[in-house]
Amino acid sequence: MDFMEPVYTQAAECQDCYKCLRRCPVKSIQIQDGHARIMNDSCIMCGTCVRTCPAGAKKIRNDLQRARLLLKSREKVYMSIAPSWRAEFEGSEDKLIAAVKKLGFAGVSETALGAQEVSANTAEILAEGSPGVYISSACPTVVEYVLKYMPQLAGSITGILSPLLAHCKMLRKEYGEDIGIVFAGPCIGKKKESDTSEGLLDVAITFQDLKQWLMDEEIDQAALEPDKTGDAFVPQRAAEGSLYPVDGGMIAGIKANCDVTDAGYMTFSGMDNIMQVLEGLENFKPDKPVFLELLSCDGGCVNGPAAQSGKSSALKRLDVLSGSEYEKENIPRKPGIDITASFSPDPKEEKKYPEHKIREALERVGKYRPEDELNCSGCGYDSCRQFAEALLEGRAEESMCVSYMRQLAHKKADMLIKTMPGGVVIVDEKLEVVESNRRFASMLGSDTEELYAQIPGLEKAKIEKLLPSAEMFRRAIESREQVIEKDIKLNNAVLHITVFTIEQGRLAGAFLQDITAPAVAKEQIINKAKNVIEKNLQTVQQIAYLLGENASDSEVILNSIVESFQTGSEESERGNDAHKE
Repeated sequence: MDFMEPVYTQAAECQDCYKCLRRCPVKSIQIQDGHARIMNDSCIMCGTCVRTCPAGAKKIRNDLQRARLLLKSREKVYMSIAPSWRAEFEGSEDKLIAAVKKLGFAGVSETALGAQEVSANTAEILAEGSPGVYISSACPTVVEYVLKYMPQLAGSITGILSPLLAHCKMLRKEYGEDIGIVFAGPCIGKKKESDTSEGLLDVAITFQDLKQWLMDEEIDQAALEPDKTGDAFVPQRAAEGSLYPVDGGMIAGIKANCDVTDAGYMTFSGMDNIMQVLEGLENFKPDKPVFLELLSCDGGCVNGPAAQSGKSSALKRLDVLSGSEYEKENIPRKPGIDITASFSPDPKEEKKYPEHKIREALERVGKYRPEDELNCSGCGYDSCRQFAEALLEGRAEESMCVSYMRQLAHKKADMLIKTMPGGVVIVDEKLEVVESNRRFASMLGSDTEELYAQIPGLEKAKIEKLLPSAEMFRRAIESREQVIEKDIKLNNAVLHITVFTIEQGRLAGAFLQDITAPAVAKEQIINKAKNVIEKNLQTVQQIAYLLGENASDSEVILNSIVESFQTGSEESERGNDAHKE
């Protein structure tokens, strides 16, 4: 079940905009029945879709209930809090600690302590390591990306645990293996770590979850009077590890623990940058150790997908730096515990399809020639060929192609407007014809019919030269009168014309009905015509909309139009039979 995964889609809220697919760095989104579903086996937990979705349909799994149950089932539970807390919570650290302890936690410890252990171990690796590329293991999203999409670089990941898991190991060594540990931070990837690191991390919640928890328990952090001795980080306050949530912070910690001066250090943040940096890196053979600090979120963890603070990145960075002052007599550090780890590639290979299969998929969306491939990215993919491959894999649907659906809607609407029983015309703000059907031309006489034969739809023709009541269209366009009706005499016939606004200031439409008929009272004919007009008015408006815009629900709309006509025809036939009797 998708809702059990760290990130999932609330299908009922998905608006079919494909924005998440467009922004996902690894295209780990499947469109199914018009809704965007996260493909968790290929997801790297970067949270881009969560931040991108305009409808809020991408959800982060809420683990508050699991955290509450853990507090009830374990004698002692500790919170590991990410060092970016300074950018999220106002007030002093002792008040935050006091608030968390009121929830039932035995103590609060900074994840930054684990970061310091990672820095010490990394410094030792670089000091003893041979020339080559070393990729930081600190960011779980980056590790997921390398293992799944750059498996050839898996051996370059430094073989140590992430700061969070290193911290969990430290806490269990300090307080016992049977304690419970809940992490709180801005990262979705930590939820994946809690799911897969059996025996280390029990539950991972977001800062948003923690704030909600405090509200639920009516704990006002600002109003608390903390115990100056008891409400402090355990087992001690972090030092250089507090810099980890900003880009460059890890390198600063490593350099503080390392005498190696000939190693190269580089930091990159944001998945787009990281993907470019890693491309082709397996062929790079440096003559010294080169360490890459890679953070999936732009600017670092302070801008994580579950961060709530609306502050600018600069202010968040200053918040972190303001709390990172520390005594340097204990630095450089020696590794205190064994945090070695191994990483196994989990490649997500792209299927390769023969050219004829790709061409078949392209033809399914009306792309028969290379020039038909617009590469507009409206579907969420960078090119039509990528979209075709996604169609073949079952990750996409034909209806995602905007240009194809527009063409399809236009063709269907054009066919319906041409086969409607009455005259139909659509006029723009210049009072020029946008579209009309043959019935409209025949009502206006043989000259107009000849013109229609030369110019299909009478496109660009001036309506005042065709109809004596052109002012009705101007009124409909400018004043947005819902419906303007009038009877006019034209070519020995009486026409009942109904003009309506389609889009104020831009478009108006009209439905014309010939109410001239022998042996039938004019009033009866007009009433009948009005009934027909009432049924067809909405139809014409819908058709006009389809002509101008892409309608994602065009199939449903057009089917309803067809049903309307069928119903109207049946009623007409029953009426004729009754008249004959």
